[in-house]
Amino acid sequence: GQAIRYEVDWDSFADDLEALNFVDNLSCHRLNMALRVICLDDMGKEAVREGLTLVKLRNVKSKADMAMRFEGGVLEMACAYALRTEGMHGDNEIRQLLLSRL
Repeated sequence: GQAIRYEVDWDSFADDLEALNFVDNLSCHRLNMALRVICLDDMGKEAVREGLTLVKLRNVKSKADMAMRFEGGVLEMACAYALRTEGMHGDNEIRQLLLSRL
């Protein structure tokens, strides 16, 4: 129903070209898959439209530094993109976090 703005901490990717190669698939695609499930009906679409206003992405170096939070309409994901699928938050994890706060 509406575009959701992304902010990327490009400085966190500055020395990590491997991570830059995977940001789209490991965050943007995973989030899109989570939103597809949430937005299957009008109630889900409305909740996302009213509750999710911004997505912030940041690269980290290790799994231990990974984090994800959703507060005040802002979803923040810190992923270890260079670790590929080992360094991402999965669709279900993203969906569960969003649903718990929408």
